[in-house]
Amino acid sequence: MNKAMKKYTDLLIQKRYSDNTIKTYCNYFKDCCVYFKEEKLEDVTTNQINSYILELIKLKNISISQQNQRINAIKFYYEKVLGREKQYYELHRPNKEHKLPKVLSKNEVKNILNSCSNIKHKCILMLTYSAGLRRSELLNLNISSIDSERMVINIRGAKGMKDRISLLSDNLLQLLTQVHHNRKEMLIFSIAYES
Repeated sequence: MNKAMKKYTDLLIQKRYSDNTIKTYCNYFKDCCVYFKEEKLEDVTTNQINSYILELIKLKNISISQQNQRINAIKFYYEKVLGREKQYYELHRPNKEHKLPKVLSKNEVKNILNSCSNIKHKCILMLTYSAGLRRSELLNLNISSIDSERMVINIRGAKGMKDRISLLSDNLLQLLTQVHHNRKEMLIFSIAYES
C-alpha cells in the first residue's frame, strides 16, 4: 500500500493538483486501499468498486459531492497511475444536485459588517464577500494582488490553477489602506491571527 500511495501522491504533485485536492484524493484513495487490503489493488474490478461506493452511501451516508470525489480519486489511480483506458473504469455517478444558493440580503450583509469591530477582520469579511473569494484565494492574496488604479483584485492560481479578476470597491480600498498603508507582507491573513 505504501508503494501505491507514494506513486499516487507523486503523480498528483507532478500534475500540479492543488494542495486541497491532493489531500482529499489521498485520503479517499487510502480508504479504498484499506477496504481492499486483502486483494491486489490492480485486480479489483469495477463491480467491486461500485459495491464499495454503495456501501459508503448506505453506511456512512456520504454526500453526492463526496461520492464523486471518491470516484475521481479511484479513477485517478487506475487511469493515471496505472495508465488504463478510461473506458475500462466506468463507475456509476449520481446526478449533480442543482440547489439555489442561499444569498444574504443587503441588510444582512450590512449588519454582519457593522457588527465586526476589528478592522482586519472586517477587511477579511469584505474581501471574501465583495470579491467572491474562496478561503484558499483569500489566504494567497498579497499587496500586489490589489490594483487600485484599475480598481480590481488579481486572483492568481484560483481553482483549477486559473487566474481571475474581481472588482475592488472604494470602501474596501479605503479599509485596506488603513490597515496596510506601508506593509509588504501577506495582505491581511498573515496578521489576522494576531488579533
